[in-house]
Amino acid sequence: MGTPVQCGEATTTDTFKTLEMKPSEKYLCTELKGADIYAPNDTHFRVSGENVYKFKEGYVLERKIFDKELAIESAKAGTDIMVKTTVKDLIKRDGQVCGVVAKHLGKTFEIKADIVIAADGLESTTARIAGLKNVNKVGDIGSCAQYEMVGIDTDPNYMQLHFGKHIAPGGFLWIFPKGNGVANVGLGVRNTKETAYHYLNTFIKKLKATPVELNIGGVPISGPIDKTFSSGIMVVGDAAGQTDPITGAGIENTVTCARIAGEVAVDSIENGDTSSSFLKRYEDLWRLAIGNNIENSLRYRKIFDKLTDNDFNILAEFLKNNDPNSISKLSILKFLKNNPHLITLLLGIFIQKT
Repeated sequence: MGTPVQCGEATTTDTFKTLEMKPSEKYLCTELKGADIYAPNDTHFRVSGENVYKFKEGYVLERKIFDKELAIESAKAGTDIMVKTTVKDLIKRDGQVCGVVAKHLGKTFEIKADIVIAADGLESTTARIAGLKNVNKVGDIGSCAQYEMVGIDTDPNYMQLHFGKHIAPGGFLWIFPKGNGVANVGLGVRNTKETAYHYLNTFIKKLKATPVELNIGGVPISGPIDKTFSSGIMVVGDAAGQTDPITGAGIENTVTCARIAGEVAVDSIENGDTSSSFLKRYEDLWRLAIGNNIENSLRYRKIFDKLTDNDFNILAEFLKNNDPNSISKLSILKFLKNNPHLITLLLGIFIQKT
């Protein structure tokens, strides 16, 4: 639970609203009030406040502690938790999933269940066995590497996002402050000859800081799998591809979808109906909740993929010199007159917002 960390550890305030729980100082590192966004030539601008450039305020967490706290609260509510246990296969009867084959400390055994909720991450053996997921293509995955570092001189309430093909081709680099000079410094890349680890080590050479932890992993960034349910099973989180295609963020979306899955599971069992037609409610509800956001992010990610470093530099210069809270449509249109290829991106960020 939470180890090894496969996450930048930042999330929004909405995560805790969905969980209906108050954030605890046990696992909160810092509050995020905004972001400093850097173009390839180091031109940068600051985003502050809710929903400016689609930004949401939030927190940087200590995931190891956060996940354990969730497990503790779940156990107090009556959940049976099995540590050091992995799912090896599904139990099926007449096409219906009715449990799992698990392995614990060398011992293999069956666990019968009315419904299985697969939340086993990017590769999701469980979803694949259920016939709900194919093997991921290379272009569908962001390859990520992250150091936790000590000695980072950065504003504790503002994350940094760095763009550029020489920094993180096909993705971006982040610095998430955790307070007291500690920060997560990581990046995600796509379709590169060099590894994410290579690009990360290149970037941190200019930082006077010391790594104390390294985590490497992947994140799905091509949208959800085609179907996230079948008779007796639902798929949630990275396993379902429910992460944001631009940022790779997954905590808020996963919490939203997991809550829906739990509520549908309760209704299903109370009604004595665990069929595919009943569990379709899960997919209908989660797509209603976050589907449009994911589709829009995927669309804008494809636009970002076509931008050159010079495009980012021009955009950053424009946004640096214009207050996002009072920017006029006229000034945007004047900018687009000289940069018509950026029209879809700029109109999506600003015109629809006003």
